[in-house]
Amino acid sequence: MGENAATNNDHNHQHRRHQIGDMSIEMLPPCVSRRSDDEGSRKRTGNVWTASANIIVVMVGTGVLSLAWDIAQLGWIAGPAVILFFSLVGYYTSCFLSDCYRTGDPDNGHRNSTYVDSVHSILGGAKVKACGFLQYITLFGNAISCIVEASLCMMAIKYMNCSHESNWENRCYILSNPYMIIIAVTEILLSQIPDFDQIRWISVVAAVMFVTYSLIGLGLGIAQVVDTGSFKGSFRVISVGDGTETQKVWRILRAVRGIANAYSFSQILIETQDTIGSPPSEAKTMKKAISRSTAVMTTIYMLCGCIGYAAFGEATPINFLMELAFYKPFWLLDISNAAMVINLVGAYQVNSQPIFAFVEKWADQRWRGSELIAKEIKIPVPGLGQYNMNLFRLVWRTVFVILTTVISMLVPFVFNEVVDIISLGFWPLMVYFPVEMYIRQKSIDRWSRKWVYLQMLSMTCLVISIMATVGSIPQLKDDLKANRPFGMSY
Repeated sequence: MGENAATNNDHNHQHRRHQIGDMSIEMLPPCVSRRSDDEGSRKRTGNVWTASANIIVVMVGTGVLSLAWDIAQLGWIAGPAVILFFSLVGYYTSCFLSDCYRTGDPDNGHRNSTYVDSVHSILGGAKVKACGFLQYITLFGNAISCIVEASLCMMAIKYMNCSHESNWENRCYILSNPYMIIIAVTEILLSQIPDFDQIRWISVVAAVMFVTYSLIGLGLGIAQVVDTGSFKGSFRVISVGDGTETQKVWRILRAVRGIANAYSFSQILIETQDTIGSPPSEAKTMKKAISRSTAVMTTIYMLCGCIGYAAFGEATPINFLMELAFYKPFWLLDISNAAMVINLVGAYQVNSQPIFAFVEKWADQRWRGSELIAKEIKIPVPGLGQYNMNLFRLVWRTVFVILTTVISMLVPFVFNEVVDIISLGFWPLMVYFPVEMYIRQKSIDRWSRKWVYLQMLSMTCLVISIMATVGSIPQLKDDLKANRPFGMSY
């Protein structure tokens, strides 16, 4: 903040500093940083590895363990084909989006620090509000999903240990609320990390945890295949489970949606790119991160999905670790579930930080000079230097975590289904906006061959997205019927 904040054009009010005992209170806008680059804003020190970690954390959640169920709905041919299709779509559209980080010149053009900024500077109009609504409601829904899934993992650990102690003879009943509260307290503490670029260590740890539980799931799947001595599954579509043909079609659409969502990370791509240092250009580094993370994730998706399907065939559960398809060795499942909890705690922060930044920037502009917004209290932290506690950040982010936790308790599986229906699934953020901005940014002529190809890609994905969204409606009805506010249990 110091020297650069004094000259920052967006913050022309004077610094005020007060001393209270051992604590120093500094009146500065929370969005100003002490580190600066050549444009007078904070210095960006991210690299291809930190960007890859962010992408991986947002892509996965626990979704990698449900891909076996997705492949089971589609069969041995269609399942892997759909994964490859969305990996290519996600890769190319994300590269389009990365080219829109700077408007005009890719090296020295105007920076767009957020997805909404990019849409505003390149497309403008009503599309800006549409993009903002879709991005932030998606991030909000993802944050809720992280709390729900993390609590389920913690409940699975408790259930596993309880059942093991009784030798699987006694019924164990585990309520989710205490575990959601534990997660909420953890998220409140972590949410006080000021900026998106300062949570890179959380992303790295979360990515390592993802690799950990994925390898455990893969290993247990291989062990199951070896134990049975056969590869299960079918080459046909609509061959899994009981139910009418219509019900099976709904499952196929749900599987397609699950695979598409597994490649959706555009909602944090520009924000991640804004943390990358240059030279080389941010777009060049980001494209390396996109290619590496997409290659890694596609490999793991294929391995875990195919091995899980080969192990269980038509009996493949939605999540073979959390649904306890393997009861032994139970300690290994405890490790995998603990790794999932850590991964999801990190994913919550990655999804929430863009919302934090948006609200804090708006508040700073709305109440410029307000002590509540600008006041920072320097708190000495032994061994770590000092922490600058901002009062508005403390209150607002705590309220946000409490809100997401309460919604998680009230409607744990309903909110995200509603978000998917409202937002038409993956298409707007993952395909439509990147393609439209890329066309405008690169001045691609209307009805040229490249323009036609890009529009065909967008329209194809729109049709798939609508069909996949329709497939979520029966699941929403089932979730509403089964929903018990504050009563999710194992």
